[in-house]
Amino acid sequence: MNKERRSEEPDGERPRLSKRTVTESALKLADADGLDALTIRKLAQHLGVTPMALYWHFRSKEDLLEGVAEQVWGEIDVHVDPTAPWGAQLQGMLESLVRVLRAHSSAAQLLLEHEKRNEAALRATEITLEILRDAGFDPQHASAIARNALWTGITLVMSEPGYHPELPADERAEMQRRSQLELAMLPAAKYPRLIECAVPMTACDDPEFHYRFGIGLFIDGVKAAARS
Repeated sequence: MNKERRSEEPDGERPRLSKRTVTESALKLADADGLDALTIRKLAQHLGVTPMALYWHFRSKEDLLEGVAEQVWGEIDVHVDPTAPWGAQLQGMLESLVRVLRAHSSAAQLLLEHEKRNEAALRATEITLEILRDAGFDPQHASAIARNALWTGITLVMSEPGYHPELPADERAEMQRRSQLELAMLPAAKYPRLIECAVPMTACDDPEFHYRFGIGLFIDGVKAAARS
């Protein structure tokens, strides 16, 4: 049986690889070149192995992307301080999600398109629901808030003004410049506020404000729901 199993493994390759090694490398490639550009063949070349070595761990590109999604979920810090107020615990979870999504330019699209449940995602969701149930929300409201927390994190990243991670920095800057000009050249009598806000509507000079404000807005809304 051992002999048969060895014959199925690519010679000299499988001992060098693990699922984590593969998903970490795939995530780096997706961040560098875009999620759509990630292929089994390109990843194999990056790792210095044949594509068959990767098929030992992942049956298809879809299976690989599910593994990369789990890698992203696993980077979220789910350790909360049980002595802290529930609002602070929930905010900490959302802030950790946003940090991970910002650290990987492909992560927002990845979680958006690959919703298959994995152990890391289940763990993060379980803890979020536990925070909300302890805060007094019933299962229906806790579930709605947990779902919206995930979508808020994804939306904040993808709605950052000028967000185009697939473009080089110079092309992204040029796109922002053109967008600002389009707004600035609108008829002043008809669109005075759009002209006034042309820069902040199309570029993010202070990303920390964008995320701090968005997270705070969500948490304030949940707290208001708790009071009502």
